[in-house]
Amino acid sequence: MILGEAARTAGSAATLDDLFRRAGVRHPDAIALADPPNRERFTDGLPRTLTFAQADRAISAFATRLRDLGLQTDTPVALQLPNTTESVIAFLGVLRAGMIAVPMPMLWRRHDIVAALGRIGAKAIVTSTRIGTISHADIAMQAAVDLFQIRHVCAFGRGIPDGLVPLDDIFSATADSAPAASRVGPAAAHIAAVTFGVNASGLVPIARSHMELVAGGLEVFLETDARSDSPILATTPVSSFAGIALTVMPWLLSGGTLRLHHGFDPDAFALQLRDQADGAVVVPGAVAAAVAEAGLLGNMKQTVIALWRAPERLAQAKPWHNPPALVDVASFGELGLLADRRGMSGLPAPMRHGVVDATRRTAGAPTVVETARSASGTLMLRGRMVPARGFPPGVEADQSSHLAADRLGYVDTGFACQLSADGRTLTITAPPAGTTAIGGYRFRQSEVDEMVAQADAAATIVALPDADLGQRFAGGAPDVAALREKLRDRGLNPLIAGAFRPRGGAEAA
Repeated sequence: MILGEAARTAGSAATLDDLFRRAGVRHPDAIALADPPNRERFTDGLPRTLTFAQADRAISAFATRLRDLGLQTDTPVALQLPNTTESVIAFLGVLRAGMIAVPMPMLWRRHDIVAALGRIGAKAIVTSTRIGTISHADIAMQAAVDLFQIRHVCAFGRGIPDGLVPLDDIFSATADSAPAASRVGPAAAHIAAVTFGVNASGLVPIARSHMELVAGGLEVFLETDARSDSPILATTPVSSFAGIALTVMPWLLSGGTLRLHHGFDPDAFALQLRDQADGAVVVPGAVAAAVAEAGLLGNMKQTVIALWRAPERLAQAKPWHNPPALVDVASFGELGLLADRRGMSGLPAPMRHGVVDATRRTAGAPTVVETARSASGTLMLRGRMVPARGFPPGVEADQSSHLAADRLGYVDTGFACQLSADGRTLTITAPPAGTTAIGGYRFRQSEVDEMVAQADAAATIVALPDADLGQRFAGGAPDVAALREKLRDRGLNPLIAGAFRPRGGAEAA
């Protein structure tokens, strides 16, 4: 798909499934998806490579499986999967079935899963038997025990526990069709996915339509100057709006090959780059310079897409003078993102105040986002990619909703910002108040404090700056080993339990 066609897509009624089918019709025998070469180190199964035709059959088989389980149109289906072909097949399979994909971060454990899925009424969980050394099948079953509305737990991998629905056989399916969902109105306007943000008030379920997801991906895709059939190597999992916009959407818009990378393994990453002479490479912004300095990048035909989950750090980023072009993507939680290519200076481009449109690179491209500064000094966004609703539908009328637009349609991100003297640019200066961000995970700090205090009244936990992750937790307690196990037993995120580590060989901190 050339850039002009991609630009027109944003204003069309295309769903994500429409975009996939379009690419599949053009190149049915071309490689659509490729697993990390080190797959066996972190999950079951040999590395898998799928053509568009094979991926299409697997997507249909997955959609049919969901329908056969009795799940209805617009049912939320939770997904917690490693960054492998299964994550993309399951995501698109949920959409083909006419349901709502609910991708969950991989470090979520029982506490987060129950809190999130209980809010939105999810009816099924799809996971892997293991991710790393952790049995995610067990975690999903524990969550299902606490959530009576969960009817089915499905899993990829070996040794599926009794009571779970096995899914590996979808890759050997021969059928290429799935039951059509019955809906009223344009399919692209329906909710496609729900992701979860966090602010000082707590967890925020955010719903997005197909059109909003396309607009988010378009902001990134057009800034890369990608050509039709461009390949993508993505280290960002499909577990957030940014992950979808930087991974799935550019792939669907270009129709090239999507190579997936889980975690970060330098040897596997280098091997994957050798198989990709051009196209885009998606990496965390905080490590982009280090990856280049290590010699893992260097092809002038590639474009590096650097994801900044802590956009307040972007203004202090190192100058970029490496051969590949660099596109910075500032992510504002689950509310939106802004992409900008670095120029000759190698420094990050100033964030525009007002209209941010793709016409700066492609004639006829629409405005996808606008920025403004609130009276309290925080960044506000509106536009095609910005979510218009919480979830479930109608929650906006409830006091518990944290997603609300003002009378002009702007949504407040909570990120503090400064306006330049000429009023043309904005600089992000601080993350949302009351939250702690560690890599791609955001926590309500008061909730973390409360959970630790409940486990041990004498314990303390604080957020400290971290060069790579933005922030990190550090904790102290009379018996850190006992507290760590108690936090794990309560099903808390391992980033919280991991804050309590022995120091200097002693358990006391």
